[in-house]
Amino acid sequence: MSTTTPTVLLVHGAFADAGSWSGVIAELQSHGIPVIAPPNPLRGLASDAAYIASVAAQTDGPVVLVGHSYGGALITVAGATENVVGLVYVAAYVPEEGESLGALQGRFPLAPLVSNLKEWTYPGPGGEPAVEVTIAEAAFPSVFAADVPTDVTKVLAAAQRPLAAAVFDETAATAAWQTKPSWALVAAADEAINPEVQRFGAKRAGATVVELEGASHAVAVSRPKQVADLIRDAVRATS
Repeated sequence: MSTTTPTVLLVHGAFADAGSWSGVIAELQSHGIPVIAPPNPLRGLASDAAYIASVAAQTDGPVVLVGHSYGGALITVAGATENVVGLVYVAAYVPEEGESLGALQGRFPLAPLVSNLKEWTYPGPGGEPAVEVTIAEAAFPSVFAADVPTDVTKVLAAAQRPLAAAVFDETAATAAWQTKPSWALVAAADEAINPEVQRFGAKRAGATVVELEGASHAVAVSRPKQVADLIRDAVRATS
């Protein structure tokens, strides 16, 4: 246990940016908790996790990593960083060491998100085209943010950040939840990651679980206070 309040490092997922944490950041700051929300590159599990780990390692004092969605896979790997003292999963993937997101997701029926992805290409290493995906704009509100006002979801859909398709086949190099305490928020009405996938990963990790009825995948936008409350629990437990 540390004597200083851990810094909360928020890792957003695919189809979003760090701005999706705005409500959560405001809640945490109002309680005097230091917080940082870096950009997630969304280009590869190993490379993205290495980036998040480097941000954590350069943060003074203890760090609580919080991952939304695909960000959960990143904190699972980056959480091995020495000064990380806790992990919080928000409507997130919680992979095991050596497991890919495709394999974890494939244990259960696929969420509607999977059939509503739009493929794009971008210049990969060496200039070869690589594939990235976004959520089809018409499907975005129902799939990603059903409990968020329509005018807000239109903006979120237009500003979504694409995810490299290759991340679903990469395996997690390590699983920090094996040695560090974890918390998990399950969004019970999630249409992007099957809630069963969230429950399974959280249980396997031995996480302290909170489930929110009616919460969509964009739970950090729609229920910032409840998300911040769980993060505060983790901060208190690791302080």
